[in-house]
Amino acid sequence: MITVWVALLVGLGVMSGVVKNKTDNSLVLPGTGSNTAQELLQRSGAAQAGDADQIVWQVGPGHSVTEPAIQQRISAMLTQVSHLPEVASVAGPYSPGGEVQLSSDKRTAYATVNFTQQADTLNHDDVKQVISTATAAREPGLAVELGGAAIESVQTPPSSTSSAIGIAAAAVILFVVFGSLLATALPIVTAVAGVGSGMLLVSPLSHVMAVNGVAPVLGALIGLGVGIDYALFILTRHRRGLESGLDPERSTVEALNSTGRAVLFAGGTVCIALLGLLTIGVGFINGLAVPAAMTVVCTVIASLTLLPALFGVFGLRVLGRRRRRALLAGEQGRAESGQGAWARWAQAVPRFAPVLATVGLAAMLLIASPVLHLKLGFVDASNDATSSTSYKSYEMLADGFGPGFNGPLFLVSEVHSPADQAALDRLDTALATVPGVAAVQAPPAPPAPAAGGSAIEVAQVLPKTAPQAQGTSDLINHLRDSVVPEYADGTALKVYVGGVTASNDDFAAMTNAKLPLLLVTVVGLSFLLLLVAFRSLLIPTLTALLNLLAAAASFGVLTAYFQWGWGTRLFGQGAASPIMGYMPEIVLAVLFGLSMDYQVFLVSRMAEEWSHSRDNTRAVIAGLTHTARVITAAALIMIAVFAAFSLTSQRDVAEFGVGLAAAVALDAFIVRTVLVPSVMYLCGAANWWLPKWLDRRMPHLAIEPPAGGAVTAPGGVRDLTDSSVNS
Repeated sequence: MITVWVALLVGLGVMSGVVKNKTDNSLVLPGTGSNTAQELLQRSGAAQAGDADQIVWQVGPGHSVTEPAIQQRISAMLTQVSHLPEVASVAGPYSPGGEVQLSSDKRTAYATVNFTQQADTLNHDDVKQVISTATAAREPGLAVELGGAAIESVQTPPSSTSSAIGIAAAAVILFVVFGSLLATALPIVTAVAGVGSGMLLVSPLSHVMAVNGVAPVLGALIGLGVGIDYALFILTRHRRGLESGLDPERSTVEALNSTGRAVLFAGGTVCIALLGLLTIGVGFINGLAVPAAMTVVCTVIASLTLLPALFGVFGLRVLGRRRRRALLAGEQGRAESGQGAWARWAQAVPRFAPVLATVGLAAMLLIASPVLHLKLGFVDASNDATSSTSYKSYEMLADGFGPGFNGPLFLVSEVHSPADQAALDRLDTALATVPGVAAVQAPPAPPAPAAGGSAIEVAQVLPKTAPQAQGTSDLINHLRDSVVPEYADGTALKVYVGGVTASNDDFAAMTNAKLPLLLVTVVGLSFLLLLVAFRSLLIPTLTALLNLLAAAASFGVLTAYFQWGWGTRLFGQGAASPIMGYMPEIVLAVLFGLSMDYQVFLVSRMAEEWSHSRDNTRAVIAGLTHTARVITAAALIMIAVFAAFSLTSQRDVAEFGVGLAAAVALDAFIVRTVLVPSVMYLCGAANWWLPKWLDRRMPHLAIEPPAGGAVTAPGGVRDLTDSSVNS
């Protein structure tokens, strides 16, 4: 099996190198005005169909960009840029009609570089050539910077450092838990093999479907977290089997027959939750969900095949010397003997259940309260590193023209007749007087379209407010709902508001509208799975409610950290910004999947005790005593991995990291170890009630091993300490 895995990774590596990864970050939003505008531009072959970036230059006080020496130097540079590969056109301030590209104090100016393609499909070397050509015009007293989507795409740093930090932090936690270097290495090797195979499969997948450029990072983030956790659960079960007196082979079989089933179930729930994102119907999100789910599948396969093979190689050495000596001396660990901090906590829960439930609920509601102010949107260059050229150009434009110049809107018109053209001319004239509009750039009207034909015209509208500001969203809505209909009424003229800012605004609105469907899908599937697994109505209902509460709390953290800027200011991560428009869907899907892991792990141990004793109090205590240590250790590993990604300069990856780290921390340390046991104690035997007619009609899903398959310790005593370390 180890040979198969080595060959698989080598083969996938060779294939990935041959096939190459083909990323697609295009934002296709069917039925929206911004998407129609983009389609019209692409169909007409207009230069604006590609990405529009800016070259910005600024001179010191007492000087002007119109000085002959400055004008000559910049004009020569702009001419060079216009002849570079993938550059469709360059519109500068020194051409007739370009005066609007000069600031009022004549110290700042910009040129618009129209590329032939959108930013995600441009060759990075071509974009870098534009940057190097433009910045070569710098001289003392003359600053030249560049901004735009294409420029930002080539300055995003790789996330390999975050992965390394996350793995190192996980290794430290594993060593503390196991006290053995070998036991520490096994989950990491297994997770890296699973994540590596999943990421290598992204290259061929990218030729079958559109795969987002962030997909490998998200896959690594989720895959490392769940992969190490799944291996940890199986390894923990295997070590306990060895300590109960089983030989390594028998212990491995029992670990797979119990925890292996649970890992398969848990991995399936994570994949179902991720694939639930397909209900949103946006290719951009599909390109994140499918690769992430594929990586989770690979980590599950590695946990169920590679890890047991490693058990066969190392035998009793997975215990470490101290544990092997203790085993020979007949000693038992504190967790297995019902002692230790978590055992004492489990005994305290029934005594203080009402207080714990109240305090836990109040804490979660308090943490979730900022979510009431959640604003979805997209980041812009103001959130980039202050040393980047995109950030500097943003500041120069904001200083010279106002923040709205960093988020231009494009009014794309389809003209069919002279009457349409006359209406469009009146609209172009009126746009400059619309509240919230700083400037309008409308090109000369083209020749009238032939009979039965149409012409495409584009006007650039510059808002007074920044792309992230609510005022810009209000302007987009005002143009669409009031201004355009007023002038197009009674004609065949069609005018669509497009551009990156409008697309982002439409994306946030679309994801908001689809969020209820995603919630119904993910919560409904989770409910059904737990209903079948535990034959209970109350447990899946409680799980759904607490998962929703945990999700709200995690978004409360995100809102305070990024939108209010509490965390970004503390860690020097740039200015505050709205939460990325697709973040709720991704975090919700992953959170529900991971929460199911911990819930199944905890409640299945309770269910086992209930099936033997029919004592709910004993079931709650036993479940918490024998699973809390592993749950919290697994959670700490996930938090470490996710937190490592939270400090990256790439804002969407940082939001993934913070959101998922907060979600796991709240889920493990408040929901699963405080709220679930205290509420289940208060509910008593009602936890396990299911109408008989429903029980007869439901299929049986065996998370636990078949009867008689439990571990038997020496002397025939059934090991109740952890007969299935479920995930």
